[in-house]
Amino acid sequence: MVLWRKEWSVATMKDAIFVSSWSGGKDSAMAFFRALQLGMKPQKILTMFEEDGELSKSHALPPNVVEAQAARLGVPLMMKEASWGTYEKQFIEAMDECRAAGITHGVFGDIDIADHLTWVQTTCAKSDIIPVHPLWQQSRRSVVEELLDNGFEAWIVVVNTSMMSSKYVGQRFTKEIVEELEAAGIDACGENGEFHTVVVDGPIFSERVPVLIGEPVEKGNYVFTLVSLAN
Repeated sequence: MVLWRKEWSVATMKDAIFVSSWSGGKDSAMAFFRALQLGMKPQKILTMFEEDGELSKSHALPPNVVEAQAARLGVPLMMKEASWGTYEKQFIEAMDECRAAGITHGVFGDIDIADHLTWVQTTCAKSDIIPVHPLWQQSRRSVVEELLDNGFEAWIVVVNTSMMSSKYVGQRFTKEIVEELEAAGIDACGENGEFHTVVVDGPIFSERVPVLIGEPVEKGNYVFTLVSLAN
């Protein structure tokens, strides 16, 4: 069973206990925000890390930054370490642990990529977790506009240089950047993997996450910035 826009409402989702798939970026933050608006109750957030545990998958965030986000969400953090080859196994193990703890729903930030939706639906079913996609089939532009209109602060921390310029890494994600990206023919939501962000403030946090945005580092077709907590 999978829930998306036509099926979720305050009436059906109120008080549902959920684990949030948490990348630390804008889409997971918006999905979490929407879940709270539906009256859902967060029990955990789940972040997947590289096998060595030093950086999160895709967004390249260190554990202490994600821990600081979780602390300001007021929700316990679950971390799993995996290669892409073991990712599904570790994900299912995490969902099994959540179900054993009485969590019934999972909240995910997918917008419109059907393969992602299918993978989540299939893997969650193995753990008897009901996946909820609060952003599903919303226009990509409206997702970023809602993010910024609601006062979220996000920074671009990873750029795929085969898809866009490295000049954007380390920049704050703003409406001006959205306009600039779209004028250049780049998806301003980064849904195709063009870029990733870290969210450090907004209505889901008790206070701002104090971060330092470091110098760019190149790794293959990617440029990322080392994010750290400010002292």
